[in-house]
Amino acid sequence: MKIGFIGLGIMGAPMAGHLLQAGHTLFVNSRSGLPSSLTGQPLTLCETARQVAQQTEVIILMLPDTPDVGEVLFGAGGVAEAELAGKVVVDMSSISPLDTKQYAQRIEQLGGHYLDAPVSGGEVGAKAATLSIMVGGPQAVFERLLPVLQLMGKNITRVGENGDGQTAKVANQMIVALTIEAVGEALLFAARAGADPAKVRQALLGGFASSRILEVHGERMVKRAFDPGFRISLHQKDLNLALSNAQKMALALPATALAQQLFNSCVAQGGAAWDHSAMVRALEQLSDFAIPAQ
Repeated sequence: MKIGFIGLGIMGAPMAGHLLQAGHTLFVNSRSGLPSSLTGQPLTLCETARQVAQQTEVIILMLPDTPDVGEVLFGAGGVAEAELAGKVVVDMSSISPLDTKQYAQRIEQLGGHYLDAPVSGGEVGAKAATLSIMVGGPQAVFERLLPVLQLMGKNITRVGENGDGQTAKVANQMIVALTIEAVGEALLFAARAGADPAKVRQALLGGFASSRILEVHGERMVKRAFDPGFRISLHQKDLNLALSNAQKMALALPATALAQQLFNSCVAQGGAAWDHSAMVRALEQLSDFAIPAQ
């Protein structure tokens, strides 16, 4: 299959790599250029998103934010300038559910199909092809694209219609942020009380408090390994979606707001590009105590 892939960042590059390994023909575009991991691979680098869409059956987007997706789809040299009849746009970015519904309608009016298919699992999941993928869109289109999605992820769920995949992703990011905060508090408490936080983490992994975040991000906190991963600035964007939509729905999300403020504190310390597990640094600053590096 001829597949377009637009956005070859930390997660997009390995995702595109899995499609290449499966034998698909790739046409790619990325404003940051071709990453070293894909250099020398049998793919075609296109100058514009329109060129990608012209030559492919499926156009996958993996971009940072809602305006980026809107620009790639409908800006100058965008996907919408190509003939889209029968083609499928698959947006795997994490963006606004409301804007997603509008984007889907516009693509359908041009004769194409649209799936919103945001992912969870970070760089680790992208490299291992174990991403969780939350999909919104027509059932028939989902079934058509499922074999492609299975090359990049393991837990793939059609949540509902267009926009519902993005809603699920926002909910996911709320849970992730609050769990990072809980793990950070717990390990900080353990270290301040004089226990070995690495051994406390190991003990907790065998009990009811065990989680993927305790496993992966707890280790990052103990080892002080805060290279992304998943940047704080991107998680802030996701929590902004949660909080802004909650305001429109008259919904209280107090713990989500707290997590966002802790991320804001990290950014104030110059940490917008830190991995989101570095939220623990904001907690450490509040306590004037840091988990000792292992």
